[in-house]
Amino acid sequence: MKIAVRMDDITPNMDWKKFLEFKMLLDKHGIRPLIGVVPDNRDENLNREAENGKGRERKGTAEFWEYIRSLQSQGWVIAMHGYQHVYTQKKGGMFPLNDFSEFAGLGFEQQFAMLEKGKAILESHGIKTDIFMAPAHSYDRNTLKALQKLGFTKMTDGFGSGPYIWKGMKFFPISFRLESSLKKKKGITTMVIHANTMEQKDMEKYSRIFEKNEMISYGDYLEEKGCKRSRPGRWAEYGMAMVKHILVKLL
Repeated sequence: MKIAVRMDDITPNMDWKKFLEFKMLLDKHGIRPLIGVVPDNRDENLNREAENGKGRERKGTAEFWEYIRSLQSQGWVIAMHGYQHVYTQKKGGMFPLNDFSEFAGLGFEQQFAMLEKGKAILESHGIKTDIFMAPAHSYDRNTLKALQKLGFTKMTDGFGSGPYIWKGMKFFPISFRLESSLKKKKGITTMVIHANTMEQKDMEKYSRIFEKNEMISYGDYLEEKGCKRSRPGRWAEYGMAMVKHILVKLL
């Protein structure tokens, strides 16, 4: 199975040491990932710069946005990762890997306003994208309707062995269980990376994965055709998400 990479929680005050170390690994293997940029981060859990001794706040600086634009020009793909990455709802939405959300559970108008502000922030810094990455993987029908009204056409979420079309959006699935995906011969999926919480053993594991498997850049993944997802397929996906949520809680 071909494996693409997505990196969540890209903010001005993320752990730059870990991010850049992982970027070196990606560059070594010629992998250009999808990165989820939070337009207006207000989640203190994502502010890792000070605690890791970098000693310089970069939040909201032109340097950060210039760097993101440079990555995009190099073939890295940008997704809008929510708006402020603040969980206000105890809802799992239509893909319940978690039981909390920034968007799922809110009304359409409120979600539209939040998403519109997020998009405007990215575009004010010269970043345009039609890909959405939901914080905590949580979204609902109102999220999808608001996204489409704002011109978004793609989501990085769901389970499967390739892109699929549902509710007018093209979904690019993530791996249900990476170890199982690596054993499959056909299809494409996405491995999800959170550099902020990565440890050295994780870096070593990813290095082995990159060396032994067929990796693709996310831009190539976007070129893959999508199949229509049936209602039973969505029910199965929902059930898988619920099972994974329960298993993670039990571990």
